[in-house]
Amino acid sequence: MLKDGDKAPVFNLQDQDGKPVSLADYKGNWVVLFAYPRANTPGCTREAIAFSGLAKKFEKEGATVLGISPDSCAAQKKFEQYHKLKVPLLADVDKAITSKYGAFGEKVMYGKKVKGIIRSTFLIDPEGKVAKAWTKVKVDGHAEKVLEALKELKG
Repeated sequence: MLKDGDKAPVFNLQDQDGKPVSLADYKGNWVVLFAYPRANTPGCTREAIAFSGLAKKFEKEGATVLGISPDSCAAQKKFEQYHKLKVPLLADVDKAITSKYGAFGEKVMYGKKVKGIIRSTFLIDPEGKVAKAWTKVKVDGHAEKVLEALKELKG
């Protein structure tokens, strides 16, 4: 798992519209990358809605919010449309990028060890380093905590 101060792994993925999105697109800006297990599941929906609802506040602070999951572009598009989400949703179908971020691996679900997406969020600074990493995220209130951390780090 990445930790504060680590260089953020670069990525080149497609969003819900099939548009290419790269970390390099945001050089010089803050990025919030939140990894979620699966579109249209209860926790992931609450988390995406929370980040989407705060998207304008993140923008005001100079940050772009990006969601990432192993869902296809088509599944991400349905998720975006159904919930009227306002943030790009990246399709990491082969889990290569979530793996590099340490957001894919072994976790315990319903008492069993399984491999899957570990709900995580990474606040990436304008130089491309992880300014703050949250692992094993609890959804409720999380987006607000990330926004507060961004404000504190910016000073």
